[in-house]
Amino acid sequence: MAKRSCHASQEGLKQIRRKYNNAGWTQENLADDTGVSRSTIGKFLAGKPIDRSNFIELCTTLDLTWEDIIDRPAEPEVDSTDIDKIVQAIREQIKPIVHHNCGTMRVLDMEQPIELTGERGIYTNVNILERITGRNRFEIADLQNCGVEEFDRAGLSQVTEKRVPGLKAVEQHRKLMVLGKPGAGKSTFLKYLAMQCIEGNFQANRIPVFITLKDFAEIEGTPDLFIYISQLVELPTSDALREILQQGQMLVLLDGLDEVREEDTKRVLRQILEFSDQFHLNQFVMTCRIAAKEYTFERFTEVEVADFDPEQIAIFSQNWFRLSDPTKAECFIQKLEENEPIQELASSPLLLTLLCLVFGESADFPANRSELYKEGLDILLKKWDGKRNIEREQLYKNLSLKRKEDLLSQIALTTFEQKDYFFKQKTLEAYISDFIRNLPNVDSDPEILRMDSEAVLKSIEAQHGLFVERAKSIYSFSHLTFQEYFAAREIVANSAYENLVKHLTEKRWREVFLLTTSMMRNADDLLKLMKQNIDVILAADKKLQQFLKWLSGKVNLIDCRKQQLATRAFYFNLFYSLELDLPNTFPPAHFNFPQLEFSNNFLNFEEVLSKDKDLSTDYWLVAACESVMLCGWTHEFQYLDEATWCFNDLASCNITPDLQQEIIRLSVVLYNSICDTDSCWNFISTEIETWLETLRGVMIEHRNIGHDWKFSDQQKQLLQQYYECNKLLIDCLNSDCYVSRDVRQEIEDTLLLPMSEIDRDRTQQT
Repeated sequence: MAKRSCHASQEGLKQIRRKYNNAGWTQENLADDTGVSRSTIGKFLAGKPIDRSNFIELCTTLDLTWEDIIDRPAEPEVDSTDIDKIVQAIREQIKPIVHHNCGTMRVLDMEQPIELTGERGIYTNVNILERITGRNRFEIADLQNCGVEEFDRAGLSQVTEKRVPGLKAVEQHRKLMVLGKPGAGKSTFLKYLAMQCIEGNFQANRIPVFITLKDFAEIEGTPDLFIYISQLVELPTSDALREILQQGQMLVLLDGLDEVREEDTKRVLRQILEFSDQFHLNQFVMTCRIAAKEYTFERFTEVEVADFDPEQIAIFSQNWFRLSDPTKAECFIQKLEENEPIQELASSPLLLTLLCLVFGESADFPANRSELYKEGLDILLKKWDGKRNIEREQLYKNLSLKRKEDLLSQIALTTFEQKDYFFKQKTLEAYISDFIRNLPNVDSDPEILRMDSEAVLKSIEAQHGLFVERAKSIYSFSHLTFQEYFAAREIVANSAYENLVKHLTEKRWREVFLLTTSMMRNADDLLKLMKQNIDVILAADKKLQQFLKWLSGKVNLIDCRKQQLATRAFYFNLFYSLELDLPNTFPPAHFNFPQLEFSNNFLNFEEVLSKDKDLSTDYWLVAACESVMLCGWTHEFQYLDEATWCFNDLASCNITPDLQQEIIRLSVVLYNSICDTDSCWNFISTEIETWLETLRGVMIEHRNIGHDWKFSDQQKQLLQQYYECNKLLIDCLNSDCYVSRDVRQEIEDTLLLPMSEIDRDRTQQT
């Protein structure tokens, strides 16, 4: 193909000579600096045509913008009416092709393609960040603006940059480079643009052309971009295409720059640059993964696809399920909200698609979340590219897929133990260097190791999206869920269970415990170790041990047969809600105690209240007491109404005559207090403490509950830890982990018991 030549315009020539003379250039030293021959430089200075690449090089050396210097041929006078007719005719001609190529999507394990737009369309509008997050100059303290224990899971993906609808971003910029993480929806966005254009909803005066850059790069004969487009559009002559392009009536969609093979990259880049400069009046939108290529298109504005927000997640799920089972969408969102680690993954359109596929099969997520996370990671590490026949450069040949997983696991556990959610690039590269230096056939030269570590980091970031640059040279895992998963994987690989249980009382380790137990072939040893460490929390405190003895004795007096653990949990919760909750943390008692979720692991709560008279009597007594205490704390009178409802519910519990008389006397005082506002204020200011003291005395005398243990703040904190750790242990038992029947029974038999009874049981067993 003949090389293209160009020359300076008259005005451009004046600028060239001014720069040349003012800077004291000579043809000889300009030739030395640029590598361009002196004869070519002479032609350049005389305004004669020279090769385009030499023209650009000389302008750049003279600190001139070559687009401002070049003499552009005058565009031929064309009847706009005729062009418009040609464009509309071509649009009708290619409409079926656009529908075929861009009207559907099929990813992962979909059984068939689904429509992108229209009444049955799945597409959800994307948002664009006009500033690339990884280029913000923040410090780690700016990103992690709270304590590690209170760190919000959403904090890793939380974006404060302004979001702009995708279509608006295209309208604002004639040349747009859309960057994004793997599976962010970049290709789908381009397909949506093509469909909106061909349907007349967006830039209806243009012809949409969707080009997969990988296909363009590898097509036989390596045609230039002009010829390739002419083959796609199938115009009768190239002149017609040239006129349309010169008039700026094409929407050129260039998809997947990162998918172009390394050996084809320079040629493709040159083609795009020259074509977009020559036909600069057209609309260009190109996509590429973040960190995938080291180059910049000066005339393209770079933007980033934002993660899905909750509204987009809801819209996508509604679109997904509305044809098969609309009710599943609401259930799907509800289940997501109940499970923060899974909800976190839904911010990625690709992983949200996986979640919808999984949920569609069973109307729930797997009990073993580690299997779900592994499936998501398999997609990011291998399947996403594999299913699209994309082979990427293996930046480090000795780092296999399994070794990458080992590397990620080692980094995840190290950083999680150090309470690091964000880490500097140099720190991350040092972790990588420490890992790869032990691989076979590795050059141990420090500088080579440093370069290799940087290459591996960029590979994992660009190809898999598992590391994300949150600010300039500051990284994190793409999702806290994946950091927790890989940390658990490392613990299982090294059987580091003794170190794990040291973090039993730290809330941020909860998910790591659940994942670790679910990954183990047999979780007996870890669960027994957890139980032993939980018992130790209260073992040294005599008063707390006395409380556990009361709890055991209370349960032994109730005919609960095989449900002793459930009943212990129930009464522990009642005490917990009455003694340890702070003001304003409870909803009205009539609507259930949230802390009872612990005992809900064992009891059908509604069935308990309707059938078990002992438990229901104690529940409504504590609920009444809690409601009046809330009224005293908040001065909100509706809690007095709640207390009267609780007393009314006691009537169905077949309580003893003596207790009934006491309740009637207390009820009369309560009913009188809610007659009017003045009565309520009088009760709160003068009677409430005496009333509560009387109720507690009745509860102690008739039901052996309501004791004022007068725990210190430190003892309350220990009980809080004890409660949370036992709840974690039960959640692990009730997950999909494998645990032997004997170990499960041993744990359940001794849960919430004082040490004296646990030791006694162990002695009897031996």
